[in-house]
This record gives sequence, C-alpha cells and structure tokens, in this order.
Amino acid sequence: MHPKALLEETTELVRRVLLLDHPADAVVSRYFREHRNLGPRERATLAETAYAVLRRKRLYEFLARSGSGPQPRRLAILAFQAPRDFLKQALNDPEKAWLDACDAAGDADLLPAHRHNLPDWLADKLQAELGQPERDALAAALLDGAALDLRVNTLQAKRAEAQAELAKAAIQSQATPYSPWGLRLKGKPALQKLDAFTRGAIEVQDEGSQLLALLLDAHRGEMVADFCAGAGGKTLAIGATMRNTGRLYAFDVSAHRLAALKPRLARSGLSNVHPVAIAHERDERIKRLAGKMDRVLVDAPCTGLGTLRRNPDLKWRQSPKDVAELNAKQLAILSSAARLVKPGGRLVYATCSILQSENEDVAAAFGAAHPDFEPLNAAQLLAALKVEGAEALCAPAAETAGVAPGSYLRLWPHRHHTDGFFAAVWQRRGG
Repeated sequence: MHPKALLEETTELVRRVLLLDHPADAVVSRYFREHRNLGPRERATLAETAYAVLRRKRLYEFLARSGSGPQPRRLAILAFQAPRDFLKQALNDPEKAWLDACDAAGDADLLPAHRHNLPDWLADKLQAELGQPERDALAAALLDGAALDLRVNTLQAKRAEAQAELAKAAIQSQATPYSPWGLRLKGKPALQKLDAFTRGAIEVQDEGSQLLALLLDAHRGEMVADFCAGAGGKTLAIGATMRNTGRLYAFDVSAHRLAALKPRLARSGLSNVHPVAIAHERDERIKRLAGKMDRVLVDAPCTGLGTLRRNPDLKWRQSPKDVAELNAKQLAILSSAARLVKPGGRLVYATCSILQSENEDVAAAFGAAHPDFEPLNAAQLLAALKVEGAEALCAPAAETAGVAPGSYLRLWPHRHHTDGFFAAVWQRRGG
C-alpha cells in the first residue's frame, strides 16, 4: 500500500480509537473486519500505531499542538510505526519539518506528565502509594508492549517438549523465570495454526496469571471454583493442576465470556470443568454449594490497570469514581464467594490491578469482617511450591501499614516483567 493511503487508514483508526467509547482491541478488530483488503503488514502498522498513540497520548497531544491539520493525523504521524523515510513519502514539506522538530525534542523539553503519560488522578495516586522513583519506573515499563507468554498444558506435554516443538516451527522461546509452566516468546508469531496450539498443548497466558492458578494449589479429586472465570485462562490452568480429576466450576455472570471458554476447553482435553452462568454473586446455584469447596479463586472485576502494556486505553477510560464503585463490588463478590469454602479450605482473592484500594484495602476489609478466615503468607506458599524468588514476588513496592513481609503476591511490570497482579490467600478455620 502507498504510504499516503496507509497514513490515511491509520489516521482513521486513531480517530476511532480515541473516541474511547469501546475497548481499543474491539475497535481495531471491527476496523479490520470492515477493511478486509488490508494485508498483515498494513494491519500490524495500523494496530501498533493506534496503541502507540494510546500509550503516549499526553506526549503526542503536547507535540501535536505545534503542527497543523486534523489532530488524529498529527497523532498518527508522531506515533507511526514504520521507518521515518517511508512515512515522509506521505507528508508535505511543512509536515516533514514539523516531524523533524518533534523528533529532536529531548526529555529536558518535557514536563513529567509528558514522560509518564498517565492521567493526573492515576499518576498522583501511584506516587502517593509508591513514591515518585517507583512510580516513574512503573510508568516507564507500562509504555512498552508486553511479551507473549504461553502456558504449557502439562496434561499433554512437558515444557521442554513444547519448547522444542516451537523451535521446529522457527519460534524462539525461553522458560519463564517464575511459573513452571510458562514459555516467553520472542516476537509475536502467529500460533493459531500450529499443531501444538490446535491440540491444546499450549495456551496464551501471562506468567503472572499462571502464578495465580499455582497459588490456588488445587489437588486431584477436589471440589474447586473459579468464581469469576471469564474466558477461562486460569480455569484451564487449575484443571491441569487437578490432573483432570475432581470437579471444577467456572462461574461467571457473562454467558458470552463463558462461551469463549468452550473452544479452549475442547482443545485442552479437560473433562472436569463445568461452566456455569450465574445472575449475580448471590445466585441460588452458589448458595447450594455453600461450604463444599476445597479451593475458591476470586479473580475479581477490577480496573485492569495492571494490563496497561496490553490495554493502554484503560488508563483513559477509568476514573476515581469507577475505582470506588469497583471496590464495593470487589468486597461483595469476595464475601459471597467465601461462603463456598469448606472448613480447612483455601480462598484466593486476585486482581490485575496495581492500586492499593483494589488490593490490600479489599483484603484488609475482608479479613476484618471474616475472622473465620486465617490469612496465609503468599511467599511461604510459593516457596513450598518451589517457585524461585518467591519473596521478591511478594514484596510490596512501598511500605504498607500493618502488612507483614510476604503477605501478598504483588507482581509488577517493571520488576517482574509480568502484568501487574495481586493475590491474597486465606484458609477457613475449623478444618
């Protein structure tokens, strides 16, 4: 495609994504369905440029002020994910001069907001919770794209075997440093047609998400619930740890999300998973199972701010009001799910958020209201599972009042190269 035509397509996609009325991945997918003439290289340029704009929106909006023409075009030019000499074939002389001036701007010319590229409310909150140096390191890491991680389905293959099979398909990978099931790929190769993928030997799953399933530590023959299963990435990992025995319930309020689990479930070879759509966390089907579960995972609805490397639009689509509303919902869901746990059983509360209000604060509120649940030390549990660096995975980024070292799993993009995850673990007394 000619550079001018490609820049026009990119500008239109940037315009649509910046409406922020739908998730960016949904907007990109819809655009590609509407423009089936775009080839793989054009699609990659469009998508990567749109995501680059979302990652560095404050910086590019600042630089765009000195240019002329429609703002979406200026933003697309600044973020364009192709060599500059290719891009300049689509520009007029004033635009070329303007772009050269923007490219020459150094950090000394920028305000902190143009470097961290976070909304003010989130930048201030993270600075208050983490301190500025840690906040800035985290913000810098969130500007990079995430690696592509796989989980090896241990029912079908060992990690080394899967790695060798990928190598035969010219896909380079390395073992993840913490998860015993993970492989981190070099680049973003297409996987859907690989035999290892179609037969269910590998699944796409961030290493941090794998560690949540590991922390639940579900065993053969147990009764287990994934309370907010979604599309079931953690459900599949838990089912494999159970060696396809026992009974694993995948609950979710969205039948649509659970429907996305079905093809993954078919590939996995698991027969112990039972997807159940529920109306709400107090559904009658939940009440009937009260006190019967050995393990319950609550991967609660959250802001998703730990996934900003993958979903940079989330930082512009969330607000302090959204966070407050989620906090109330998170505590209600956790409290309802806790009723499923039998005496001696394990409860894990998790989010993919980096905010203390969604994590430590919810865990503390639950613990205060439920003295029958004894908190367990996450670092000790992971160390017992032979996870290397367990203490580093459970170290808070800043001192948190009343929190003992190792209490919670706390994963950070800038420290662990995973998405941002949190997990708290309890055991119900009386077992």
